[in-house]
Parts: sequence; structure tokens; C-alpha cells
Amino acid sequence: WLIPLSNNIEISYSKCIRALKGITTEHAAPQLYTTLHRRARSSAATPQITTHYTIHPREKDPRWEGVEMERFADEADVVIVGGGPAGLSAAIRLKQLANEQEKELRVCLVEKASQIGAHTLSGACLEPSALSELFPDWKERGAPLNTPVTEDIFSILTEKHRIPVPMLPGLPMNNHGNYIVRLGNFVRWLGEQAEELGVELYPGYAASEDVFERGMELHAKVTLFGEGCHGHLAKQLYKQFNLRENCEPQTYAIGLKEVWTIDEKKWRPGRVEHSVGWPLNRNTYGGSFLYHLNEGEPLVALGFVVGLDYSNPYLSPFREFQRWKHHPFVAPTLEGGSRIAYGARALNEGGLQSIPKLTFPGGLLIGCSPGFMNVPKIKGTHTAMKSGMLAAEAVFARITAESPESETAGLHVPEYSDALKESWVWKELYAVRNIRPSFHNYFGLYGGMVYTGIFYWILRGKEPWTLKHCGTDASQLKPAKDCTPIEYPKPDGKLSFDLLSSVALSGTNHEGDQPPHLTLRDDAVPVGRNLAVYDGPEQRFCPAGVYEYVPLETGDGMRLQINAQNCVHCKTCDIKDPSQNINWVVPEGGGGPAYNGM
Repeated sequence: WLIPLSNNIEISYSKCIRALKGITTEHAAPQLYTTLHRRARSSAATPQITTHYTIHPREKDPRWEGVEMERFADEADVVIVGGGPAGLSAAIRLKQLANEQEKELRVCLVEKASQIGAHTLSGACLEPSALSELFPDWKERGAPLNTPVTEDIFSILTEKHRIPVPMLPGLPMNNHGNYIVRLGNFVRWLGEQAEELGVELYPGYAASEDVFERGMELHAKVTLFGEGCHGHLAKQLYKQFNLRENCEPQTYAIGLKEVWTIDEKKWRPGRVEHSVGWPLNRNTYGGSFLYHLNEGEPLVALGFVVGLDYSNPYLSPFREFQRWKHHPFVAPTLEGGSRIAYGARALNEGGLQSIPKLTFPGGLLIGCSPGFMNVPKIKGTHTAMKSGMLAAEAVFARITAESPESETAGLHVPEYSDALKESWVWKELYAVRNIRPSFHNYFGLYGGMVYTGIFYWILRGKEPWTLKHCGTDASQLKPAKDCTPIEYPKPDGKLSFDLLSSVALSGTNHEGDQPPHLTLRDDAVPVGRNLAVYDGPEQRFCPAGVYEYVPLETGDGMRLQINAQNCVHCKTCDIKDPSQNINWVVPEGGGGPAYNGM
């Protein structure tokens, strides 16, 4: 069966090799195929909201009648889905090992963005531990780590004031030895290193004509899935192989980010600022960051993170972010400056309790796809990179131990999970496992901070219990009738801005004639349940203005309008929809945001 990665890239997974390649072995292992193809132009408008082939199968859709489906196939040893820190680190490590041992190894990496790094967004304050393992000479190679942290500030904000919190050595938020980076630039640099080593990179495959052309399959012995947070393929693999059977549901946050140029007199290169508290209440998990970059001009990266387990359907993460910038401790830095970039993405916050089974016949999960983020540190790049490196080492050992004449039969590599559990990644996540769920108490934020001070700073996470999360984020919303609407101030156009002008800064673009990739399992649910019970929360939790309720043309009701071209690929809708009716699928390759060093 086919797992679509995009209208340009697909992963085709067969339950047995025999079915697709005519192999007669009785117990043939599963096999993964990666397919690159061009987009289909939609023929005629349909009355449904959802027209995507994942909801309306091609064999029953007249738009596909008579379309040639034959594809060219090619062979690779390893295919990697996703060109982020984990996928690129895995690709680099595979080729390093192959070159060291003089082995022929074909490694292909596919990425839905038009360029490597164009969909990458993070704060980011990078811990260089994994990078130093991958490239001990990263400084000589010109890695874009230009801003070592020189000052660490943490605050609890009230509406008008700031309460400073000392950043003691050993606390998770201590950033001594770390670097402020623009992660998209760092990922682009990793891509250059990968290409130099011989990795084949396939970023978004743009259409060259307006007719559908069936694309190329890449057959691999092992496929590494590094799609990032809440990956479209990973969701299906969880179900197909029951990978989440023995873990808790993943819990998430949404992170929103802007880049500003500021007055040079206010610029403090290397300064890191974090805050919790206002404008969120004590029972809504979240906080802010403001980093001063040192890249030749007075740039700051700032952002706001909101846990998606919030309960009030009237909450808008985007508008909370805009309101936060008016705080008396934040506004002076930005006044007189200019906003030059905007974006958003979801973050995994479940930690150790929510890590699924990582291996299955023919593939394995790496990076933010399964979720290795250290939540109290607000860092996941170093753990994602290390997971990719460990996966590469385990895969390389299995592939090179196989007979060179063997077919590209799917290999199961459980050694990867074993290696990860023996690594510093697992030890780090175990030590902080209780910090995020500790916020689920009557005192909320303040109770969680007390717990962190006692059980992490003093005992280093050695308490003999493991706290649980509170279920899925989608199930946490209360009905609108039980909640108080939130009145947000109008943006002033100087510090705070409206949603659509913000999305314009993300460079987001999708071809308008493709089937919208924001699909609904049931077109009746948005008005019948989400609007009726929760007052349409999708129009507030989406950070890109994709969803809006508009009057019917007849004037006797409302309908959901999906502006799919605005989507910044954050996946928040798929995560937070209280009806779990929205299914985010990848659009055609090359579509989405065009971040420049975010």
C-alpha cells in the first residue's frame, strides 16, 4: 500500500516483497519504497471541502481515470526521509563509516522542502555535544555557530513586572557552553557536508509540466524516518506496526518565532533570555525566549511556546505571542526595530514516557519524529542528531554483514533501540522525565517549578517514580460554554502584528490547483461539533490563518473555509483538533514555508 509523503514524494510500503517484486521466498521481510513524482492538476472543482486522494481514493476518483501509473524503480542501500538534523546526521555518519571501511554504500535522502533547511525552524540555542562527535573539527569546517552564549537570564513575568530567577549551575535552562544559531543555516551546512561525503540529496521535486507523471521508486534495505514532529508517515507507521502500544500518548507544544533587526545600542550578542508566566495563566504551560545573535548585524530571535494541552478553546497562541512583546521587560528591546521573519512549528513534549517503539521490519524512527526533545532545556537538536548517528551505526553494521548479493529486503535493526538506551540521550531524558508532567497540579507553573528545584536540581531526577501525562492534547479542550472568552488587544503594527502579514514573512506558498493537504475525515464535523461545542478552536490555534468559519452563501449558517495555501506545516491542527477529524498530509514537494535561516 502507498503512504503518500507528498504529491512529489511517496513512501510505498509492501507487506511482503513477493507481492510487489515477485520474490518467491516464503517468509520474505517487508520492504520500503520511496517514490518521487510530479503533481497532478485537479480537473474540476468538487463541492466537498476535502478532495485529496487520501480521502477520495484515486481508483474511485474520475480525475485519475486513464492516468498512466507505471513507475521507474531504482535501488539504494538506505533511504532517509527528512532533511533535518537527525536525517542529515544519519546520512553523514553512514557515509563516514562506509568511507572509513572502503565500502560501497548508496544513501539517498528525500526532503519535502524546496531547499535543505527551508522548512527548519527552531529557537535555537544549540548544545554542541553531538556535533562534536560527528565532526570534531566543526570549527575548522566553518559550521555556522557564530554566537557563544555569554549571558543567561531567566524571569517570571507578571503583567507589569519581572521577577528574576537565578540561573544556578546544573539547572536545565543553564546555557553555559552553548551557541545561539539560526538552525536553518546550520542544517544547510550539514547538507553541504553530506553532499561532500557522497550522500544523494533530493529536496522538493518541482513540477515541470501540468500533467501527472508517475515518479521514481527508491528501493532500500532500510528506511530511516526523520520527518520531524508529528510526521505524516510516522502517524501511519504507529498504527501499522502498533508502535505506541507500550508508551503514553505524545504531548506537544506550538512554538512561534520572529526575527528582528534592532537598534544597535540595545544589541547584546550572546545574551539569552527566557521567561515564564504572563501572559499565560498558571495552568497553561509555556514561556518565551529572546536571543541576541552575533552575525554582523543587530539581530534578535524571539519566540513564544504554548503547551497544546491547554483547556480554553478561546486561547490563541499567536495572539499570546503578540501580547507578550508589549511587556515592559520585552518591549524596550524591540522598539525602533523591524520584524523581518516569522514562522511556527510544533514541538514534542512527551519526553521519555512518550517514546514509541523505534524499529520495525524495513525501517526505524529518528529525531523529532519519535520525540527526543529535552523539554526543560527546550533543546532537541543535539539529541536528534545523536539518534541519527546511532541509527546509522546500527544500520551500517547490519547492511555490511549481509550478503552483497541479497535483494533489498527490509532489515529489522533492533540494535538501534538498544544503543539509544545505552547512550547519553536516554540518560538525559530519564533525568528530566518528570519535569513536564509535574506542571499538572493545582498550582500549575509554580508547583512545577518547585518540583524541578527539589527533584531535579537536588536529586538529578533520581526519584523512584515516573509521573504520567494527562492524555492527548486534543482531549484537553473544554466546551466553550464552560470557558471565558479571551479579549486580545488589537495589534499596533509596531510591536504586534496581524496574522496574515505575519504569514507573508514566512515565504509560504503552495500551488493553488493541487488538492488541499489539510484533509477532513468527515466534512460535516467542523460545523456540527467543533463550532457548535468549542466555538471553532481551529481558527485560533492555527498560527497561519488556514481555518476560518464564514457564512454560507445562502445566509442560513456557517461553513469551514480552509486556506491551505497559508499552511506553514506546523501540524498543530492535526494535533489539537478536539474531534481528531483533521488529517494533515504533505502537499506537493517544494510547497510550504521558505524560511531563510530560521
